[in-house]
Amino acid sequence: MRRGIERVVEEVGIGLPITLWCLVQLLIWDIVGITIYLIYYDYYIRSNTMRHFITLNDVNVTELHRILELSTIIKREWRLGERTPYLSGKMLAMIFEKQSLRTRISFETGMFQLGGNSMFLSSEIGFGKRESVKDISGVLSSMVDVVMFRAMSHHSVVELAKYSSCPVINGLTDQAHPCQALADVLTMQEVFGKLQGLKLAWIGDANNVAVSLLRISAKLGMKFSVAAPPKFQFNPKTIEKLIGKKITEGFELELTEEPAQAVKKAHAVYTDVWVSMGQEAEEEERKKIFASYQVNAVLMKEARKDAIFLHCLPARRGLEVTDEVIDSPQSHVVHQAENRLHAQKGLLVWLLNEVQK
Repeated sequence: MRRGIERVVEEVGIGLPITLWCLVQLLIWDIVGITIYLIYYDYYIRSNTMRHFITLNDVNVTELHRILELSTIIKREWRLGERTPYLSGKMLAMIFEKQSLRTRISFETGMFQLGGNSMFLSSEIGFGKRESVKDISGVLSSMVDVVMFRAMSHHSVVELAKYSSCPVINGLTDQAHPCQALADVLTMQEVFGKLQGLKLAWIGDANNVAVSLLRISAKLGMKFSVAAPPKFQFNPKTIEKLIGKKITEGFELELTEEPAQAVKKAHAVYTDVWVSMGQEAEEEERKKIFASYQVNAVLMKEARKDAIFLHCLPARRGLEVTDEVIDSPQSHVVHQAENRLHAQKGLLVWLLNEVQK
């Protein structure tokens, strides 16, 4: 290009200073063009193609199996004392609008064990109040590699992800708890050696955790039985919207009002609190409605002899579950809670090392 310009310059009799001036102008426009493209790519293309983990519908069956495989590999290494720095130099920002024990500890510990770091952010960032969601998302995602958000509203996580240039993970919302479901199926896989064809019984409110378990059961070909009062049961008309049309062979869904019916031949019996955060005003009413949905020794006898008990915790002992069950050899609640650590490590490595290359 330079020789061409010099030839033109020689033909028209323009001197070397003018030639250099032309070259500088071309270089400046090249730099401006590249800068504009990079800005466009960063704020529009990259953000619109960014992979997030907001619900289990954000991953396909193959990807889900890969996350569980990574979780198993990393957990095995951890048991052997190996600390491979898969995420060396990576930073996780954690936003909390709700109280937390397992979510905060598992994500902080997980990032540390993977060679990365994390930061805790709470109400001081003024989410959607002090600053707009768009501004917070843009600034935050420009400085960190991944964001985990434990939010009051599912819409808040969706909005944060909409403007984020890094992956966003749902740490819990009123509509979904996908990280919990990952830990749950990892626990079942470790106990029974497989997932496809297993039966999982849910006793109680068809809440956010139940929604995520429904979705993951459909992807993994598990049988999912839900016992709940009619007012708190899944609406059959919305099932397809929740799980989509692509389901794995072996998936079956049973909706019933009878706990004993739900736990028949179940490999795992699962329950949650009757009153979740934000539902305190309904506590007395819910206690009366769910009184016959307690998981106790009598109910556990209706399941398989090798059935395990699961609970996402915290538990209200004496309400949704008795001490006799939660402290029994069948109970895997601590094992299940620990697997939040390992399942999320698999998720983080998959998101940051295999998806965001």
